[in-house]
Amino acid sequence: MRIGFRAVSVVIATSAFAATLLFGSLKSGVAQSVKRYLPEYTADGQLLLPKNFHEWVYVGSPLTPNGLNGGQANFPEFHNVYIEPGSYEIYQKTGEFPEGTILFKELQLTLPGENPDGSRTEPSGRGYFPGKFNGADATVKDSKRFAATNGWGYFNFNHHEPKAPMAKVKDKSECAYCHIASAKKDEVWTQFYPLLDK
Repeated sequence: MRIGFRAVSVVIATSAFAATLLFGSLKSGVAQSVKRYLPEYTADGQLLLPKNFHEWVYVGSPLTPNGLNGGQANFPEFHNVYIEPGSYEIYQKTGEFPEGTILFKELQLTLPGENPDGSRTEPSGRGYFPGKFNGADATVKDSKRFAATNGWGYFNFNHHEPKAPMAKVKDKSECAYCHIASAKKDEVWTQFYPLLDK
């Protein structure tokens, strides 16, 4: 009888310990926030190409193909846009892009056109289909560092492959002026990205 009581006590104690670990880990998992990846710069202020951006939150891919823009679109590629996950988590909670937010735009050419408008016909139908990667751009929020461009810095890592390992901030006349004039919220084109359009 005493042995049975001990066995039952051990089973109850073990079960209670396991339950404590389980609920404790669930609780801490819910409470943990995503660790942020903040921008990294060289000594002379160049932005280093962000690491692992393909693992970030994908928000959309606008396309302005040559075939619909007189054969000479300013940006004839898909713009595959990602936001750094920790910044996205804060944005979801606050509706504001925090300092250090990185938006990364990987450029991707369309496959060669077969039709007068630059589209092609594939088994899924007629349209524009992703081809080779073609460089990248990044936007970083830092109100002090980029005060002259409304708190955002704009960078280009080549408009061809391979991507440059680092990039200098662009002059206001090259990128910022268009964002300031036409982007919907805080210099970001949130109107094109449902995940960001709050």
